[in-house]
Amino acid sequence: MIKTFFLNFLNKYASKWVVLIIDVLLVCISFFIAYTVAFDISLDFDFNHFKYQLPVVALLALISFLLVGSYKGIIRHTGTKDAFNVFLGISIFSFFTGFLVVANQFLNFFKGFSIPKSILLIHYLVSIFVLIVSRFIFKAFFEVISTEVKTVTNALIYGAGDSGMITYGAINRERGNNYDIIGFIDDDVNKINKKIDRIKIHSSKNITKDFIKNNFISEIIISIQNIKPNRLLEITDDLLALGVEVKIVPPLSQWIGGDLQANQIKQINIDDLLERQQITINNPIVKREVVDKVVLVTGAAGSIGSEISRQLSNYNLELLVLVDQAESPLYDLQQELIRNSKTNFMAIVADVRDFKRMEKVFKRYQPQKVFHAAAYKHVPLMEQSPYEAVRINVGGTRNIADLSLKYNVGRFVMVSTDKAVNPTNVMGATKRVAEIYISALSKSSTNTKFTITRFGNVLGSNGSVIPLFKKQIENGGPLTVTHKDITRFFMTIPEACRLVLEAGTMGTGGEIYIFDMGKSVKIFDMAKRMISLSGLKYPEDIDIEFTGLRPGEKLYEELLADGENTTKTYHEKIMIAKSLDADFIDLKIKVLELCDLNESKSAVDVVAKIKEITPEYVSQNSIYEKLDLEVLKDE
Repeated sequence: MIKTFFLNFLNKYASKWVVLIIDVLLVCISFFIAYTVAFDISLDFDFNHFKYQLPVVALLALISFLLVGSYKGIIRHTGTKDAFNVFLGISIFSFFTGFLVVANQFLNFFKGFSIPKSILLIHYLVSIFVLIVSRFIFKAFFEVISTEVKTVTNALIYGAGDSGMITYGAINRERGNNYDIIGFIDDDVNKINKKIDRIKIHSSKNITKDFIKNNFISEIIISIQNIKPNRLLEITDDLLALGVEVKIVPPLSQWIGGDLQANQIKQINIDDLLERQQITINNPIVKREVVDKVVLVTGAAGSIGSEISRQLSNYNLELLVLVDQAESPLYDLQQELIRNSKTNFMAIVADVRDFKRMEKVFKRYQPQKVFHAAAYKHVPLMEQSPYEAVRINVGGTRNIADLSLKYNVGRFVMVSTDKAVNPTNVMGATKRVAEIYISALSKSSTNTKFTITRFGNVLGSNGSVIPLFKKQIENGGPLTVTHKDITRFFMTIPEACRLVLEAGTMGTGGEIYIFDMGKSVKIFDMAKRMISLSGLKYPEDIDIEFTGLRPGEKLYEELLADGENTTKTYHEKIMIAKSLDADFIDLKIKVLELCDLNESKSAVDVVAKIKEITPEYVSQNSIYEKLDLEVLKDE
């Protein structure tokens, strides 16, 4: 408390005038020291002369410092420039003093102002030393006081290897850091109980709630490179159970200039806890396939479309054409690209359902590659509006695919979903119909290569479960989960978009690309982790409420449809789904009939037609289950 008061006092009252007065006093003290040094460290000198000289010395020092302005610098931020100003001020003062002493020898206008040259020289050197050193002493004193007054965070570093040492060094290098590293944690029995820089290495088994409480630990920093996802998840769950904040050191590839900065250590989030290794792709063919080309992206303002657009904007395209019917999100993307100094793009407000409008876009810009990300994706909403689902997911895809074929687009890439696999809802079924149409069109195409990418849920996308949970946590809960056992595959947005760009370079057309997404994640477990990551406890602080499966929702998603198998590609995590042979001409006709039927018939008739095209579509928890019962009766 006393230190805090003292710190506030220094901030408030250490004005430039106080600094000026102290500087003048130090010059006077230095003048006294110069006399004692000149007289062999004794007081055997004429005090009568000294008492006449001291006021003149003080006045000359005051004038010199006012001329130079050396007192105006902020003492606690003293640097070399401030030190030079002090040197300059003392030099001017010494010049004035020397000039006055010499003039007084000839004119004798000031009684007792005959100062020996040795004292002038000693005073000059002592004054420079005292004033400069005093400033740096005050600066160091202020830093010590201010650091001690700050709230110190007691932390542990998980990992006593090279990465842990680098993390420890980065924290210590950070100026003004408020961390006190209490210890290291490691699972290597050969390191346990040893010390690094006098800091003990503890076994993870010894880090208990009592240990955390007794040592006032509030943070644990995980610093292990190339850690396996399931091990990271296990460690994080154990640490969160201790009631501490968990942070993580980023991968080596993200270190700035190869060096870790303390501000890169971030709170661990749900993206870090995917139970699989993220797929990384660094394929020069991707760059070669888009450089100097006109590339069109539909649904460019959506979660996937906007990230595809960002990644494409980093390549030297001839033109990037961004199409979306959502005006405000498209404007936001446009402004973001402008802020990032991107100029080779065109943002167009247009609807993929409007064939004539889209044909004008194709005719005007002549795209050579198309990434089709425009779609409706919310399962419950589309279950209520099959008309809209068909118009966008089927009709919109049909328009863009037909125009790609008509205008000789080199490659058409469709963004699909795992919900198209053995669909149980209208949204997934319409995406499956779109896949079938693309496959059918690919059989008759010679110039355009049609490709489909299929992946699971995307973390952080608009309307996905993660942003929903975050809002519910901000509002104090509860978190809503439809079923305790529901699971989903997850990936990050950048990862998904890298896959889409990669797919745009692979195969001869007609392929459906999927990839190894590892284990599916229980939404209930994810909800609990998000509560813990927010520094709260389940169920004490925030509860989880089970609301029941929504219309069309199923417990488990799949990546392969019935009758599909996979073949490998050159990337170990990416596979091609091979569909069984089918009468694609007949399927294409049925898709065209569905689009026409959608304009005039009821929702039930439309869904019945979708089921005719996709026999694997079996409704769940939906009003359309009766259509499946009718089929069973007919059989």
